[in-house]
Amino acid sequence: MEKNASCGGARSMTNLRLFLILALTPLSHALRFDVQSGQTKCISEDIKLNSMAVGKYSVINPFENQPLPDSHKITVRVSSPYGSSIHHADHVDSGDFAFTSSEAGDYLACFWTSDHKPPATITIEFDWRTGVAAKDWTYVAKKGQIDVMELELKKLEDTVKSIHDEMFYLREREEEMQEMNKATNSKMAWLSFLSLIVCLSVAGLQLWHLKTYFERKKLL
Repeated sequence: MEKNASCGGARSMTNLRLFLILALTPLSHALRFDVQSGQTKCISEDIKLNSMAVGKYSVINPFENQPLPDSHKITVRVSSPYGSSIHHADHVDSGDFAFTSSEAGDYLACFWTSDHKPPATITIEFDWRTGVAAKDWTYVAKKGQIDVMELELKKLEDTVKSIHDEMFYLREREEEMQEMNKATNSKMAWLSFLSLIVCLSVAGLQLWHLKTYFERKKLL
């Protein structure tokens, strides 16, 4: 019985570790897309204030075992919601960036290429992570000299904190939207009232004009 209980406890601990690893493995934001020469493609990411973000991009070489042609070099610019430049790279085939957001809102990562004849199609692989997914857990584990279970618990703690902060962030955005809707409804109500006054005034002037015209023509 003791042996079975011990095996059951070990199995439960293994299952717990497996569950934590699966639950806390960050979802990858990596994506692959095409950009035609002479065109621009932008990717946006909604990032809350004081949140960490890291990104990595690279051009897929269409010619194996050959240098990447100049026609496949790209220009990259990452900007904040208010247009401040965070990262800029010109005529490159790969790169990365990292920052802590000083503004809340939609951050833009834009990719474009020079116009070429004949036109070229550039395939770009882009990985953008924010919040808990952006943290280097391998470095945390080495620095703190902690085991797997402690590392997973730290991930869980940061994930819960991130969810908690995200809930408050969404609540603030919802309150902002409600205030904006209230202000818009109030302005629309005043505009409707003003439109009604103008319409009644125009109708009154038309009636007065018709009455004056008929009296002058002695039709009334």
